[in-house]
Amino acid sequence: MYEHDDRVVMTLDAGGTNFVFSAIQGCREVVEPIRLDAVNDNIERCLQVLVEGFRKVEAALGDRKPVAISFAFPGPADYEHGIIGDLPNFPCFRGGVAMGPFLADTFDIPVFINNDGNLFAYGEALAGALPEINAKLAESGSSKRYKNLLGLTLGTGFGGGVVIDGNLLTGDNGCGGDVWLMRNVKYPELITEESVSIRAVKRVYHENAPEDNRDISPKDIFVIAEGKAEGNMLAARTAFAELGRVAADAVIHALDIVDGIVVVGGGIANNWKYIFPAMVEEMNSKLGAFSGAQFPCLQMKAFDLTTKEGMDEFLKDNSKMVTVLGTGREVRYFNEMKTGVTFTHIGTSTAISLGAYAYALAQIDKQ
Repeated sequence: MYEHDDRVVMTLDAGGTNFVFSAIQGCREVVEPIRLDAVNDNIERCLQVLVEGFRKVEAALGDRKPVAISFAFPGPADYEHGIIGDLPNFPCFRGGVAMGPFLADTFDIPVFINNDGNLFAYGEALAGALPEINAKLAESGSSKRYKNLLGLTLGTGFGGGVVIDGNLLTGDNGCGGDVWLMRNVKYPELITEESVSIRAVKRVYHENAPEDNRDISPKDIFVIAEGKAEGNMLAARTAFAELGRVAADAVIHALDIVDGIVVVGGGIANNWKYIFPAMVEEMNSKLGAFSGAQFPCLQMKAFDLTTKEGMDEFLKDNSKMVTVLGTGREVRYFNEMKTGVTFTHIGTSTAISLGAYAYALAQIDKQ
């Protein structure tokens, strides 16, 4: 959508340890990323680091003048007005900090801030999974095209974002696409994130492998699941499968509204090999009625697009032509509803950066 746009947007990858500054033009990074130590305990110093980083990007751009700053930053926040709220990992933000207005005043350009789940979804919708899937459908001869996307990030927490026909769903309160606090299908008194996160994978592994008292990461658990390291292989695979099943329940409820493609990113998503089968199986499960009738929990059938079999079935065009009575004219009837679940191919960080870039330009174009 913006591949040939000459406008430059400065971006930031705001981690708990490092702030990584860059700039994007035409959906491509155009400067060498600049890394500075993050500051989370002194608000004046934190803002100074932000200004220092973006000033260095400006210098690297030379004659190319940025039209905006756009980046993801953790919430809670009033993203519309650029106010960052009480962040657990950034105690200096207590009481709310007007980060967006501060940067806008300093650089005299618009500043757009959003959460990583939203920008991940937007990047995947405009330059990642969605155009890639539609291109595959076209190559296969199918006339079906998808316009909507549910993006999920699996990591420290459970993030989400929704794009409807090219538009990012932010919501009236900036909460559009939030999935982390949906009801947990396994533990109804808890939020979904308690079963869809790094801590969840570690907890479930140790519940099923009490003999292993090591403090290990999901990456370690994946290696155990692969049978390439000491540990309980079944417990490791169970930990990822449980995450997939609980995440699927949130996805099911979201897709009842969104009705689109699902793309997954984030650190834990690298373990999709053991997550997606359970997720897709759950998405294709059935629910009952008092009459005894059975209904699919989704109106569309879900396919795992990371497998050749799943992709081949998804790409099949089983539509047919039906005749308009009294005219002899034929119209296409899509009598099979489908959705697909896939893993980011452009990378989570890249998707977030492209999402931030596109979001800034889209907002500027609306003005």
